[in-house]
Amino acid sequence: MPAYAIAHLQDAAPHPEIAEYIERIPATFEPYGGSFLVHVTPHEVKEGSWPGAVVVIGFPGIQEARAWWDSPAYQEIAPLRSRHIKGDIILVEGVPEGYDPAASARALRDALPPA
Repeated sequence: MPAYAIAHLQDAAPHPEIAEYIERIPATFEPYGGSFLVHVTPHEVKEGSWPGAVVVIGFPGIQEARAWWDSPAYQEIAPLRSRHIKGDIILVEGVPEGYDPAASARALRDALPPA
């Protein structure tokens, strides 16, 4: 199953270290099959608020995403970003091919108390 590193970045101010981070990050995720799917492109808020920027990096699976995050190469450059940009970053597993949300709805209905 695919997996994703998703970042919601806020309060980014221009800084040379951020430019260096952006230049160096692809080399850290490429050995794990990672690639940018979204990289600070405009987004449209439909509900709630979402200030800042969105980054999504896709991986073949959650193990590759974890290995990338924990890798010495990524950990070496992470402070270049974290010193200058606040944000939240998660790793999340995608759904399998052929995923049927109806099965999740049935499980939810089965868990409800009788009416």
